[in-house]
Amino acid sequence: MTVEQRDLLCDRVLINIGVEHGFGQRGSPSPENTLFPVQVHGVEVFDATSRTMRDRPPADVVISTTPGASVGIVTADCVPILVAAEDASAVGAIHAGWRGLARGVIEAGLRAMMVAAKGAGLVAAVGPAGRGCCYEVDELVREALLDRYSQDLEGALVPGRPGHFQLDLARLATRILAKNGLDRRQIGIQHRVCTICRPDRFESYRRDGVQAGRLTHFITKPDQVSARVDSFPGCP
Repeated sequence: MTVEQRDLLCDRVLINIGVEHGFGQRGSPSPENTLFPVQVHGVEVFDATSRTMRDRPPADVVISTTPGASVGIVTADCVPILVAAEDASAVGAIHAGWRGLARGVIEAGLRAMMVAAKGAGLVAAVGPAGRGCCYEVDELVREALLDRYSQDLEGALVPGRPGHFQLDLARLATRILAKNGLDRRQIGIQHRVCTICRPDRFESYRRDGVQAGRLTHFITKPDQVSARVDSFPGCP
């Protein structure tokens, strides 16, 4: 049985600057030439500028300044973050699970994008991920996050059953983006949907274990800086 193809989820902060992109749902397509790194829950950044599909190093951030190039990541509860320079001169994708967050993957991705953008501001969109309603973690995870974000966990990590906590990955990721210089207008949050409680729309490792598929997310560097557009192919 084939999975019904669904529309991509697109965020206004990226549409407004003319950058084609999409957060995937079950069966959503990505451009054929999208370069996906081998994700390892770390902080390595891969600059895919002028690279090919044969180049797939271990990395959880992938960026490009090559016109027409698409880069992406895959998730099944971790947070997908799509980033672009405000002048559309550079694009990037960040894969942020709790391990990556604890190690500083968002900060690593933003630093690389700032270099690639050569002084232009950044915008970022946060996509579907495990949220506080469903994403349970233990004390080990809490301690790992406390080491880096002791001042940022209120409301994003709350006590649950004894020895466990409810972690809102998307909320914490949004807070980290803001802490690192992006203001509210530069952060898109319209698709911060919980992947775990929506089996009709999203893959989830926490819900389905090893049988879970993966959601693909991508962002494309424009061939040229174009006029602002209302939507892109595949977006509703």
